[in-house]
Amino acid sequence: MSPDSVRAFLLWCTVINGAILILSSLVMMFAGGFVFRVHSRWFPMPRETFNALVYGLLGFYKVIVITLNLVPYIALVIIG
Repeated sequence: MSPDSVRAFLLWCTVINGAILILSSLVMMFAGGFVFRVHSRWFPMPRETFNALVYGLLGFYKVIVITLNLVPYIALVIIG
């Protein structure tokens, strides 16, 4: 693969994963109660535990997107 195609691939991966991250954050901000009710039927847990798990998951996802998509894209832009 050429560096240009890898750069384009990483750019679109970053855009798509960033959109998923923003959408997930917005859903949790504005419909967190609904999401909690749906998931607490499957996995009974207190609301505080659910909030901590979602917060940790979104943080982990953000670190993964930055580390595996954004940083390699920036590196290819710098060298290319």
